[in-house]
Amino acid sequence: MEKRIINPWQWQNSRSYVQAIEVKNANATLYISGQTAIDANGVSSTADMKTQVIQTLANLEHVITEAGYQCKHIVRLNIYTTNTNEFFSCFDVLQHWIAKHSIQQTSTVLEVKSLFETLKVELEATVAN
Repeated sequence: MEKRIINPWQWQNSRSYVQAIEVKNANATLYISGQTAIDANGVSSTADMKTQVIQTLANLEHVITEAGYQCKHIVRLNIYTTNTNEFFSCFDVLQHWIAKHSIQQTSTVLEVKSLFETLKVELEATVAN
């Protein structure tokens, strides 16, 4: 797979995303449904935003690994949250996870009215291999 990052500016670097990614000669693409802080028994978390972000990232990583892919190949990560202020107060958790896996992804953050049950954050990813 060939991946080319397009960043006409530098400011996005401190926000842990890139402006565009061109992928050529990919062998496979994995489209991942929105992952949330739901445990293995299907119970939605009632925890605070930071705890939910941590569990959501763990669930996302689990799906990627189970599919035989690597987190470093994420090319798109959409973030849905019920409260952007709360989400950005623990944004460092996401940034640390992105850095840990050497991910360079396009990204969009959207505040939504609600998510399933008591959930506060949902991550939707595309992985190219």
